Amino acid sequence: MKKYVLLAAAAAVVMSASAQAVEEQPFFNNWSIGVNGGVTTPMSHNPFFKSMRPVVGLTLDKQITPAFAVGVESLFGINTSNWKGRIHSSTAFDNSYVGVYGRVDLFNLFGGYNCEVRPFTIQAKAGAGWGHDYIHNVVGEFEVGDWNYFATKVGLEFDFNVTDNLTIGIEPSVMWNMSGGDTYGTDWEQTSAGYSINNATFNITAGIRYRFGNGFECVRPYNQSEVNALNNQVNELRGALVTSEAAVADLRDRNAGLEAQLDSCRNRKPEVVKEISNNLNSVRYVFFRIGSAVITADQQPNIEMIASYLNNHPNAKVIVKGYASQDGNYDFNVKLAAKRAESVKNALVKRYKIAASRIDAEGQGIGEMFSEESWNRVSICTIEESK
Repeated sequence: MKKYVLLAAAAAVVMSASAQAVEEQPFFNNWSIGVNGGVTTPMSHNPFFKSMRPVVGLTLDKQITPAFAVGVESLFGINTSNWKGRIHSSTAFDNSYVGVYGRVDLFNLFGGYNCEVRPFTIQAKAGAGWGHDYIHNVVGEFEVGDWNYFATKVGLEFDFNVTDNLTIGIEPSVMWNMSGGDTYGTDWEQTSAGYSINNATFNITAGIRYRFGNGFECVRPYNQSEVNALNNQVNELRGALVTSEAAVADLRDRNAGLEAQLDSCRNRKPEVVKEISNNLNSVRYVFFRIGSAVITADQQPNIEMIASYLNNHPNAKVIVKGYASQDGNYDFNVKLAAKRAESVKNALVKRYKIAASRIDAEGQGIGEMFSEESWNRVSICTIEESK
């Protein structure tokens, strides 16, 4: 029955290996070396705890897939206790085991490899190899020397992955002497024992294992629909880039034109245009730079003249109408015209202490009073006498 279980486990390992989407690894990647130590005791005919003796061992394995590894291991029982009437051997070790094994990561097998080393995992382990007893067996008047036997071993590993390369684990396991050999009589006989508790030992060890290499890198499976979608996105981005480049070129041309107009305005001396109506005593113009509502130093004399007149004529008030040229966005220019009127009002109130009630300021939007377009960036201040 156990043979069928082992075969089923091996088949599951093969299936898991083929299902993992990982890159092919170099031969010298994902090798591990480990040391461990613990105790071992017979599972029958001896006191379980009283018969325990220490064991130490080494492991060397290769991780074939994220779920499956193969390796070799050794265990040496230290000469500290007698089993089944046997006397101590003359060496430091009473018995030894050297064998090969396969190890299955149950989490990666059933849960799938998530492209990362899990902090904790459980692994099933099964192996077979060469067992050797250094303990002399006394049978009547005969003393039987060392002997070899075929052994199998199964267990579980509870692994704590401290880092991607360093693992601390605990392994309970059972080892069977498949050749028998516990028949006491006139002649020493090695019988066919199979999986018998009378020829089994229980082992539990703790150890540390270090893996060399970078682990397994995931490979994303090829998906034609995703490739087509990405190609469509690339084509859309290329089209958007061409459109953006054309828009940038257009903006550069417009910017160059606006800079030329700005230089022309800066170099041109403003001309004062007088408007006369039935109720006007005086009109002053405050010109602004393109896109700005800030009163420049060369326009301050006009503000000062309006303030002086209002201070000298307490009954007078001023109507400020702000305008913008036709350059640029219409909605922006409407707001800019209102800001220019409000800028003149704020200067009269804050700097010259003119009462705000004597000033009416409002934006008039796009100006068309002057044929010279730049002159329409203006606030027209009309002084009136109150009746």
